[in-house]
This record gives sequence, structure tokens and C-alpha cells, in this order.
Amino acid sequence: MKDLIRANKGFIAFLLLFGVFRTAVADWNPIPSSSMRPNLLEGDVVFVNRLAYDVKVPLTNNILAHTGEPQRGDVVTFDSPHDGMRLIKRLVALPGDVVELRNERLVINGQEAQWGPVEQVVEPLGDAYVPALRVNERIDGRTRQVQFVPRIKTPVRNFGPVTVPAGQYLMLGDNRDNSADSRYIGFVPRNLLIGRAERVLVSADTLGNWMPRFDRFGQSLRD
Repeated sequence: MKDLIRANKGFIAFLLLFGVFRTAVADWNPIPSSSMRPNLLEGDVVFVNRLAYDVKVPLTNNILAHTGEPQRGDVVTFDSPHDGMRLIKRLVALPGDVVELRNERLVINGQEAQWGPVEQVVEPLGDAYVPALRVNERIDGRTRQVQFVPRIKTPVRNFGPVTVPAGQYLMLGDNRDNSADSRYIGFVPRNLLIGRAERVLVSADTLGNWMPRFDRFGQSLRD
């Protein structure tokens, strides 16, 4: 074993440094589900800046220093406070914000989101394709496209009002009717934030023919 380690010490050092880099500096995150449609698709792989908010002890959630403040509209990866699963959602509310959903429409601190024109589309749901609606949602000076799937009967379409506690954040999926987010898992403490998703690195049509989606390569996630 000693001879094996001695003969491969350069490679072992590389693996250790690479592991530290991925757990403390930058990472990539495959998108496995439809919860962030239409902005993130199954088969996208996103670049995650782990230093966007905090410096952490590698392989832990122990924060050494703050490097930036989370902002409304950021696309964030985090560990679920419910079961520890890594998730990616949009941060929609900061500590102290009063948040409400009124029949799907987001309200933050009494300001109701403005919706642009409604686009009718067809979206995958399980083994079928079903009608869905997309709108441009504008609130707090930021705009993103969100999606609703009326055929799904169980989502929480009315929520709150609730006040986001100190040191915690409220997350929603852009695919509002098909996302396990803060309506179900609760607020997300800062120490569970992993990083900010910056852009799509690569993408492939995993629901179809697995062909690369070159038009998505390098696409920014900052609105």
C-alpha cells in the first residue's frame, strides 16, 4: 500500500485538491427534475459559485466568513432543511420579508407581482404532455419567467402571509405547481445555502434523444 501511495502521490494530491475545490470554491449541479422549468430543464448542468455568499469549512456547513449577501431572484443550490437533499430553487424572499401567494400570484411586503402576457405551452408531466401557462413575473425590479400547470390538483396555490425569520430565506421553484419548495419544506437557514447558480454549462435532451442543446450552453441565470 505504501508503494502504491508513493507511486501515485501526485494523482492522489490532485484528487484531494479537486475535492476541496468542488466542496469549497465551485461546483456543478445537474438538473434532475422539472421544478425550475422553463428556466432550467432536465439535462442542464449548471455552474455553482460556492463563494457567492460564504466561505465554509470543506465538507461541512460551518461558515468561516461571509463573502456576499443573497439577493431576491438568485437561483440557489442548498441542502433541504427537511431531508438534507440538495435542491435548486429561486430565492424569492429575504429575512424580514412578509410573503404571500394569492391564487398563485406572489406578494412581497404588500407589493403584488405583475404578470406579462400569458403563453400557452405543452409541458412533460410524468409519461404525458399536458397544457401549461407561462408568464413573465415582475416584482422588486426583477423579471423572470414562471410556469403553472393547472392540471396538477394538489399544489399550494395560496400561502401565507408569513414573515421570513432572521437568518433564513424563502425559496420557490419557477415551475410553481410542480416544485417541492418552501411551501412544503419550510424556510432555509443561511448555513444550508451551498452557492449561487451562475449559468448553464452544458445541456442535453435527457427526456428525448439525449442530443446536446447547444443553444443553452453558457446561458446566464442572472436576471
